[in-house]
Amino acid sequence: MRSTRHVVSETGDPEAGHYSDPPLLVLTSLAGGPKHGHAMIEDIARLCGTRLGPGTLYGAITRLEQQGWIEPLRPEERRQPYRITAEGLRVLRAKLTTLHKFSKAGLKRLEAV
Repeated sequence: MRSTRHVVSETGDPEAGHYSDPPLLVLTSLAGGPKHGHAMIEDIARLCGTRLGPGTLYGAITRLEQQGWIEPLRPEERRQPYRITAEGLRVLRAKLTTLHKFSKAGLKRLEAV
């Protein structure tokens, strides 16, 4: 998949357990506090095993900033940190709630198999 450089999997299958929705991953990372790009890449890798490439990450950052869901902070040396906005938190909560409901339904169906 083009949106990631490397996916870590416990099963050894690089596609097993893969989750790649770069904007959602960025919002989730920033919900833990402001970060610059490299720190987001590392945080996302720790959270779910997905390592976003720089092009994918900065494409998502640009779209999220245009939507008003994240905002840049004052640069720190050569790094540009970002933080999630109140609207971004609202959107993230709604998306994660929907994803949680979907996940619960899917897992319940798997129990029947």
